[in-house]
Amino acid sequence: MTEAPLALTVGVVAETAPGERRVAMTPETCRKLVAAGAHVRVQHGAGSRAGFADEAYREAGAGLDAADAVLACDVLLCVRPPVPERLLQLREGAAIVGLLAPEADPARADAIRTRGLHAFPLERLPRTTRAQSMDVLSSQAGMAGYKATLLAAQLVPRFFPMLTTAAGTIRPSRVLVIGAGVAGLQAIATARRLGAQVEGFDVRPETREQIESLGARFLDLGVSAAGEGGYARTLTEEERAEQQKRLAAHLKQVDVLICTAAVPGRPAPRIVGADMVAGMKPGSVIVDLAAESGGNCELTRPGETVDVGGVVIAGPVDLASQGALHASEMYARNVFNFVSLFIRDGRLSYDWDDELLARTVWPDRAPVPAPPVPAAQTTGD
Repeated sequence: MTEAPLALTVGVVAETAPGERRVAMTPETCRKLVAAGAHVRVQHGAGSRAGFADEAYREAGAGLDAADAVLACDVLLCVRPPVPERLLQLREGAAIVGLLAPEADPARADAIRTRGLHAFPLERLPRTTRAQSMDVLSSQAGMAGYKATLLAAQLVPRFFPMLTTAAGTIRPSRVLVIGAGVAGLQAIATARRLGAQVEGFDVRPETREQIESLGARFLDLGVSAAGEGGYARTLTEEERAEQQKRLAAHLKQVDVLICTAAVPGRPAPRIVGADMVAGMKPGSVIVDLAAESGGNCELTRPGETVDVGGVVIAGPVDLASQGALHASEMYARNVFNFVSLFIRDGRLSYDWDDELLARTVWPDRAPVPAPPVPAAQTTGD
């Protein structure tokens, strides 16, 4: 283990990414860090866009300061990565924890290396049972799935539920959710609560039970991607073509399509082509949660809402941030649970034998060479 001096300082500055309203520390987690022996410094107004006032941090034991002073901390907590100029202001050897995506920006990666930072991009956290309480991808995906359904309900020119009115019966909207991860399941659950007729689709057939447990129907396109060990196998070209053909036919009946299929660190799979969109009913809506990584729909424009032949396609990139208060509460708890792995009794103590630390830190730690095996001695009979 390696240890740092006493008087450990944990800092949080206001997020600078456009549209970002979340904060990486709430007054609740601030209080826990103080109880763990850390000094906490928070930039004035850092939590205001998420609904957390400066006074709440002060009452939790934090000191309020300007950003430059906060950046002198030992551990910086963030949601989005700071700009390289701010990274270069950090103390040499400091730790930084957040959704950092260091390899997405050469200048950011250079700044981390230049200052010798212990960077912990939480998107690299192993998805194990022990790490569930630290899994920011899952907690934020839940908020994104919820908000995606509300956005769809706002954009579609229909009611979601079935209504019996003096003007006759209004049929419920038909909603299809592609992808049954955390975001997709939350979208399904929310659409069901709003009264829509909901279907879910995923290439993994084992998700059928999860989708049906939420009261939705599993869309079976007649092609199974079941593989070994619970993973989906790659479809053959013929199978993929058949799947796309059947999906295109089904989309003609759908009022709302919510796409949630994404792979961390990789471009989103392209599922809905322009020809499929052309076959959808005018007034239909597509909400593409994968917009930030390229989109599941060929016509998605990240950060924009466009009308293509009467079909509205939304490519939101900040849905979790739109639920900033609860998203921040979940994110901050995830972050606190993670930093508790190396903040002990007010000190930094990295145990590189802990796979959660060793596999999350960036750059990757070089493996420690095994000690040389002493030469065997020759003995007589």
